[in-house]
Amino acid sequence: MKFPLSRQKRQIIQFLGLFCCCCILIISCGGQNTPTDDAASSVTSISSPERIAVGSVAKPRTLDPADAYEVAISDIITSLGDRLYTYEGDTDTLIPQLATELPQVSDDGLTYTIPVRQGVTFHDGTPFNADAMAFSLRRFSQNGGKPSALLSDIMESVEATGEYELTIKLKNAFAPFSYLLAFPGLSAVSPQAYEIGQGKFKPNDFVGTGPYKLVSFEPNLVKVDVFEDYWGEKPLNQGIDFQFLSSPANLYNSFTTGAVDIAYRDLDADQILSLKEDAESKGYQVLEKPSIRLDYMVLNVQQKPLDQVEVRQAIAALVDRSLIIDRVYRGQAEPAYSIIPDTFATSKPVFKELYGDGNVEKAKELLTKAGFSEQKPLELEMWYSSDNSPRQQIVTLLKEYAEQKMEGLMQVQPQPVESTTLFANIPKGIYPSYLVAWFPDFGDADNYISPFFSCTKGSAETGCQEGASQSQGFFYYSEKMNQLIEAQRQEQDPQARQELFGQIQSLIAQDVPLVPLLQKKEFAFAQDSLQNVEINPIIGISFWQVDKNA
Repeated sequence: MKFPLSRQKRQIIQFLGLFCCCCILIISCGGQNTPTDDAASSVTSISSPERIAVGSVAKPRTLDPADAYEVAISDIITSLGDRLYTYEGDTDTLIPQLATELPQVSDDGLTYTIPVRQGVTFHDGTPFNADAMAFSLRRFSQNGGKPSALLSDIMESVEATGEYELTIKLKNAFAPFSYLLAFPGLSAVSPQAYEIGQGKFKPNDFVGTGPYKLVSFEPNLVKVDVFEDYWGEKPLNQGIDFQFLSSPANLYNSFTTGAVDIAYRDLDADQILSLKEDAESKGYQVLEKPSIRLDYMVLNVQQKPLDQVEVRQAIAALVDRSLIIDRVYRGQAEPAYSIIPDTFATSKPVFKELYGDGNVEKAKELLTKAGFSEQKPLELEMWYSSDNSPRQQIVTLLKEYAEQKMEGLMQVQPQPVESTTLFANIPKGIYPSYLVAWFPDFGDADNYISPFFSCTKGSAETGCQEGASQSQGFFYYSEKMNQLIEAQRQEQDPQARQELFGQIQSLIAQDVPLVPLLQKKEFAFAQDSLQNVEINPIIGISFWQVDKNA
């Protein structure tokens, strides 16, 4: 039996039918221009003229600043988050960010009092204040992430001593502490979005105070939009698409075809040369900056025959940095004669002064003094990551160079190994020597010294048994070095610190637990339509300053 519909019901049904028809028309007409989220993420940079597409190769493991310790993530974190301090332009000059001025430091160097900004909000709307900053620093220190020791080893406590005043107490005086507070991982995060506790991380989220807010985090794409309530100057673009390509070749092709606006990091030497050669004719912008990355060779001073200082000194004398830079890096690096890069005022070219460069005669003299001969040559295993082509080329070059120049006194034995295995075995003392690069955490010379040579347990006879020197594979112990490191960490006077760093570098060159090789130049390439692209040597590109002409 059928019941007649009331007028009201008929009107409702007519309305619903008309609404559905409109929806179908919208979908059918606009469907090709409204792809799914996954598809949209891959073409946003091309179809949106005011967004910036940034291409690189290394993929971020996590977005959680308390656990992120890779170069690949630093650019994204500095776009999403603010720290108490940052760096001015393309310099290493420290300036306030969430702080309003540089810290007031107590006479004993243990207490830092820092005023923080008012009128700042997190991406989730939570107000920022000193309590929120204290929470963020405690979380970084206590959650046990990869970089947590940077702060937990130094900071005794952090408290809000006023709504907009932060007080930090240190376990021991640490002169470069203000620079550490500019480390990207020490970004403020919302107390409403995060927890303090061992291993409590949020790898796929970021809720900070930065100029951009996170939209999505996918395996090959991190997408960020402008944070409209940002306290500082608003970005000059509408957002960033950080795209992660599968290889340097794909990054090169994506840039030359215009699929990405900026190609940054991990291009190989030939691709960089090609882009530089084509820059004028095709309108590419070339950004070239001295890097604070340092490539070096570790020498295990507890392994024979490297336990003889003459052998280590001979290796230092033999290395021809200019040859390596020319053959392997096609001129895209500078020679390094100290563990502290020459971009720092504290750097001294101690290895050049003591050993020269490619000083074959001195190397022969030292090896002969150490008891080696053509009948009893030095056999040196040189380990490197098998997936790192430049290091393979360096080791091969050193092998051929020794064969040609050393008249049978030295044989280099290349030893490739998978990178995960290499780094897992380094603290065990398995390798007599290996090649690696160092990217500093903050812009102070201490970050090239303490993480390498400090030793908490050891002796001259046993070498370093616990501490940085052991974990880095040097096994180098020097009571004098420990004293110098402690002195420079406590010294507040810049001139006195510089003198201490000079003594440290001289001691390294004399004892040779490592051989500095080169400073690879930092390159980025930008399309002609972009303005205000610059590289800071410590934190990378400030993407919020980049303007794109539509």
